[in-house]
Amino acid sequence: MAATSVSYPFAAIVGQDSLKHALMLSAVDPSLGGVLAMGDRGTGKTTAVRALAALLPKMSAVTSCQYRCNPIETGNHCEVCGSSDADAERKVGKIDVPVVNLPLGATEDRVLGALDIERALIDGEKVFEPGLLAKANRGYLYIDEVNLLEDHLVDVLLDVAASGWNVIEREGLSLRHPARFVLVGSGNPEEGELRPQLLDRFGLSVEVQTPNDIAQRIEIIKRREAFEADPQGFAKKWQRQNSRLRNQVLKARDELATVQASDDILALIAQICIALGTDGLRGELTLIKAARAEAALKGGSEISPQNVRSMAAMALNHRMRRDPLDDAQGSVRVERALEKIFNDDGGS
Repeated sequence: MAATSVSYPFAAIVGQDSLKHALMLSAVDPSLGGVLAMGDRGTGKTTAVRALAALLPKMSAVTSCQYRCNPIETGNHCEVCGSSDADAERKVGKIDVPVVNLPLGATEDRVLGALDIERALIDGEKVFEPGLLAKANRGYLYIDEVNLLEDHLVDVLLDVAASGWNVIEREGLSLRHPARFVLVGSGNPEEGELRPQLLDRFGLSVEVQTPNDIAQRIEIIKRREAFEADPQGFAKKWQRQNSRLRNQVLKARDELATVQASDDILALIAQICIALGTDGLRGELTLIKAARAEAALKGGSEISPQNVRSMAAMALNHRMRRDPLDDAQGSVRVERALEKIFNDDGGS
């Protein structure tokens, strides 16, 4: 059986704890804004994204819809599913969470969607051919080398990320469809920087490095070879651990709305953001969401100072202003500020 028919189990991924944790948090609360992983190539970033999607249970969708609309969330339906006579023809079922790769060389038509030329020429019909944004709706959109993405595609992503809708106005077509997805980007910072507007759209940011521990590298090689030799058997071996993680995510989703944030916690978050000089309030909002998601993931009923501290680097290290006198990584600067704040507060 081809190895491509089975995803590498999320629970079997060795190391890269920050990346795995960030992805699990994005599964608990997709509104976090996605994950940016910057660092070395060949460190399992794509594997982790596909493994997480495969970890999650199948989702309920209108299977007769090319955008896989959620049959429950009527406010996010496409024009067809939202019409008054759609109920009669609607088919609902369970489907896998989609994972779509957006290649660097993709044209705007491939990303947004375009007129089906063949149907137009043969049948004289104006039929919309969905693009990558439509295929990623309610799933994951993964962009490798996101820092090398062309400016016109960055503009498209910014518009869609802000609204959750893809609007098409071209070649006599005029339509809009839902395009809500968890955006995951990866890249090597040595090859270029992201535009600040796109960087700010990522909820969490992690720094990914090649492992230096020999035992860990050996274990990675052994597991990968075992997976390639027998994908089905390897996946079955890790099924119990994957199920445990799946249940943890699903339970956290159910409890997310009940996790409380006290005024003291909100003050702590604001204090951290002020100390780091983050622009705007998106940093505070993201840190609150991230800390709440982590609290839910760990079974807490309220956000603790430790939740805030553990999530601060992921939520803020890509939102700080540049300091020409300090070339330390963002996470290092965040940790310095946290040490000062928590020590001044008596280690609360």
